[in-house]
Amino acid sequence: MAPLHLLVVSDPAAPVLRLLTRLRGEVCVTVGEAPEAFTEVAPEAQILLGREARRERLQAVFRLARRLAWVHSLSAGVNEYLFPELVESGVLLTNSRGVFSRSLAEFAIGAALFFAKDFRRMVRQQEAGVWDRFDVEEIFGKTMGIVGYGDIGHAVAARARDFGMRVLAVRRRPQLSQNDPYAEEVLPVERLAKLMARSDYVVVATPLTPDTQGLIGEAEIRAMKPTAVLINVGRGPTVVEDALVRALEEGWIRGAALDVFDREPLPAGHPFYRLKNVLLSPHCADHTPGWEEAAMEVFLENFERFRAGQPLRNLVDKRLGY
Repeated sequence: MAPLHLLVVSDPAAPVLRLLTRLRGEVCVTVGEAPEAFTEVAPEAQILLGREARRERLQAVFRLARRLAWVHSLSAGVNEYLFPELVESGVLLTNSRGVFSRSLAEFAIGAALFFAKDFRRMVRQQEAGVWDRFDVEEIFGKTMGIVGYGDIGHAVAARARDFGMRVLAVRRRPQLSQNDPYAEEVLPVERLAKLMARSDYVVVATPLTPDTQGLIGEAEIRAMKPTAVLINVGRGPTVVEDALVRALEEGWIRGAALDVFDREPLPAGHPFYRLKNVLLSPHCADHTPGWEEAAMEVFLENFERFRAGQPLRNLVDKRLGY
């Protein structure tokens, strides 16, 4: 059997790449960040693995690799990979979704507890040496609305139910969630405003696609209860940032917990840094010990499937973007 050629668009010093030594059989691996690193070997390559790679670099390498059959994103997000040449081609696209769901779901529940128990006030009083009792809330019996009901959304729903919360969800194809064990209702996107209005906590967990960019705008935020909290663990641009800043400054909603943003790193001086009703994570809610290794395991399993001519796991619909 002819050797397989694998192109890895990544910082060559990334420790997780050591797991590629487990690839069995005859495999030629080329690692680099700049397209020039692949000029000679790309025409023979069948597989491309991307790790924290930008679209322009992936696109340039893709154009060199005329025999490419499969592209894998080490992250769950694939927006950087959805350039026209790949979308229109017969090349398969997969990702490592599922690896990050547990941690992101825990962040969502933690964010709900942060606001319900007013942990910020507790820390502030502790630091000031002040003993001042106040009432806190339970999340039991509250409604968790989930926008985007894939792997992350399901993980959030399971944990919300464990806390005795009601769960509503919105997804593009609600018929795929018939008899869902967690959500009381799974609504179409056209009823998003209804979900926003009925929820005490709204978790945004959608991928970034042309349909989801700006999905949560002023109208959707204004539909929320003034006591409600918005939690974004999906992608920053799914929420219209200017509208959210205004909502937080003017008190349309109680607060927001954000792991993702329009621009990352978040620029110095951004309003989110100073707002007291924001819980801000520097996009690290899923950076648990071993997360990259777990993501690489998905690729390694798929590599063996590819070699054996078996169906790949985690196929991405390139036109839908997830």
